[in-house]
Amino acid sequence: MATKKTTTNKATPKSEAKAAPRNTTLDGVVVKASMQKTVVVKVTRFVKHPKYQKYQTLTKKYKVHDENGSAKVGDKVQIVETKPISKDKHFTLLAK
Repeated sequence: MATKKTTTNKATPKSEAKAAPRNTTLDGVVVKASMQKTVVVKVTRFVKHPKYQKYQTLTKKYKVHDENGSAKVGDKVQIVETKPISKDKHFTLLAK
């Protein structure tokens, strides 16, 4: 007598799966523009400390893809998150 094998598919479809959206847009200032098609952008955030309730300024530098090489040091730019371009680059230049 042959046994019938049944499988249950409990995985959620891709439309229902919750993935992190890649539409993060940040504003910052170009601090280095000496590489080809890459600039370094410093993004400053003003956040409240969860325990001490004091506001503090946090800064982070991102390597950003600049296809045209149009960004210069000191420019205020807007960057948007994209798929990984290289090991360190996950953002592209959106606007100057």
